Amino acid sequence: MGLAGNIRVWVLLIFVIFQSSCYGFYLPGSYPHKYAVGDLLSVKVNSITSIDTEMPFSYYSLPFCKPKEGVKDSAENLGELLMGDRIENSPYRFKMYTNESDIFLCKTDPLSKDNFDLLKKRIDEMYQVNLILDNLPAIRYTKKDGYVLRWTGYPVGVKYQDAYYVFNHLKFKVLVHKYEDANVARVMGTGDAAEVIPTKADDDVPGYMVVGFEVIPCSVMHNADAVKKLTMFDKYPNPIKCDSNIVSMPIKEGQPIVFTYEVNFDLSDIKWPSRWDAYLKMEGSKVHWFSILNSLMVITFLAGIVLVIFLRTVRRDLTRYEELDKEAQAQMNEELSGWKLVVGDVFRAPNNAGLLCIMVGDGVQILGMAVVTILFAALGFMSPASRGTLITGMLFFYMILGVAAGYVAVRLWRTIGCGNLKGWISIAWKAACFFPGIAFLILTTLNFLLWGSHSTGAIPFSLFVILLLLWFCISVPLTLFGGYLGAKSSHIEYPVRTNQIPREIPAQKYPSWLLVLGAGTLPFGTLFIELFFIMSSIWMGRVYYVFGFLLIVLILLVVVCAEVSLVLTYMHLCVEDWKWWWKSFFASGSVAIYIFLYSINYLVFDLRNLSGLVSATLYLGYSLFMVLAIMLATGTVGFLSSFWFVHYLFSSVKLD
Repeated sequence: MGLAGNIRVWVLLIFVIFQSSCYGFYLPGSYPHKYAVGDLLSVKVNSITSIDTEMPFSYYSLPFCKPKEGVKDSAENLGELLMGDRIENSPYRFKMYTNESDIFLCKTDPLSKDNFDLLKKRIDEMYQVNLILDNLPAIRYTKKDGYVLRWTGYPVGVKYQDAYYVFNHLKFKVLVHKYEDANVARVMGTGDAAEVIPTKADDDVPGYMVVGFEVIPCSVMHNADAVKKLTMFDKYPNPIKCDSNIVSMPIKEGQPIVFTYEVNFDLSDIKWPSRWDAYLKMEGSKVHWFSILNSLMVITFLAGIVLVIFLRTVRRDLTRYEELDKEAQAQMNEELSGWKLVVGDVFRAPNNAGLLCIMVGDGVQILGMAVVTILFAALGFMSPASRGTLITGMLFFYMILGVAAGYVAVRLWRTIGCGNLKGWISIAWKAACFFPGIAFLILTTLNFLLWGSHSTGAIPFSLFVILLLLWFCISVPLTLFGGYLGAKSSHIEYPVRTNQIPREIPAQKYPSWLLVLGAGTLPFGTLFIELFFIMSSIWMGRVYYVFGFLLIVLILLVVVCAEVSLVLTYMHLCVEDWKWWWKSFFASGSVAIYIFLYSINYLVFDLRNLSGLVSATLYLGYSLFMVLAIMLATGTVGFLSSFWFVHYLFSSVKLD
């Protein structure tokens, strides 16, 4: 078969893969589930959570009703386990499109002192119960000052006038959309054929899809003696009136709690692809655009400075230098000033060159992971409907990009050593262990705190073993393989020779590191508005979904980091400071300092309710982990752009 035949085969294969992928999944999330009238709908429970402590706990750690068949874990992915999600079955059962009221669930055992104190503690700490139906979290609407507020989940209870009340009656509202096979294209919002959605054979039977799940919690005074003979799902003897503005069920030590519920089904115009819109209402989109415009202004300002450096200063100097004859050049060499004087020292190996190579390699790995993950999330592959996929995706891309970390670290090491291969295995090994090692140390310390608090946020020992296996069996070998490729690649040749004796750096009016640390304010200026939304998502229990905006902000951040570092490097060379290697890294990497200070500010002013030393330690520990990753990623951008600039600048200088 000729070349043309091979090309045709590949084109056909790609077309088939593309077609099958189009019919194979729907973005975002999974395909809709068709339920017939009377089909059983099972409600699941997730960990109870609070923005007051940031420590999730199991739903069944509190004295709630348990299902008849016993508590069973749902299938969980790696991301869900790392996020502290524990999805389990619940006793709540619905029948599709069948309204039910006054359903008795269970009567608990009399509250022991421990359970009574635990319930009071969880109510004080504002814990929320999280329910899930057909992959949709329960949503609760409240009105405040004329505004409708949306919350996921409902409170365990409330404290009122020194008494604690538990929400023991739930009023569910399930929104359904009629499933019509002939109208699949309209339901899906696409023009694809009907076979996109798997359907049952009995297409004549009317079916419905779940498109909304709302809950109203109530505190109702029940008569414990009246339900002695009742079993789960029996009819409660008296009509139950649910008023969310009145609390009636105080908890008392030694007394049981009776739980009941009701459910109503409503037909809705909401189509299945739009059912997450209630959770992902884009509030503050103008703020996001303002953030992007603000970043663009900073970029334009810096780009102007860079343009002046390149076109006016550098180009002018080089043109003058090239137009002179050798005699005039020799005379001019005696009158040189600024960056031209450090031509024999600019590529002198920096202090701790190995550490710089390792940090740049890890920075490439982290930055690559961030870009690829956010790109996939912006395309809808990692929507909130697929719990844990974001964290799982980040881990997967991080491990795969170990090849890039090893390659960059070793090739930079060889370049600094002028092609010397000695020690490249050590550099690749350290690149594989530097950032993961620090992260492992931080997260293990925090995990001991979570273990001590019996939180579901604690990583189980079995998962620790899995993470270690992923690190040493996948990430480390890939990084070493990347290092091998870097060792085989040719190193970057320096355009000028380095003198044996280093040139003395003139005394500066101001410490150069002060300028380097101050440079981080510009990248921070492009990021801090979006940072608020990210922090709110992580710590306030809000769903982060504007990955398109985040991708734009990330690209702008990379551009600003490159420009800031480039300008700072040029300024240092102009004052005959040839020690630019580490300064170019921290010129943009210093943005991490301002992000950490912002994190402390967010803790003090936005997380005022965060209680306890353990909660504050967890917050600061996770913030430190995030800041370290940001420093490596942004510092790498700054260093690589400066390295390219310095190489380009001095490769244009002709020397005898």
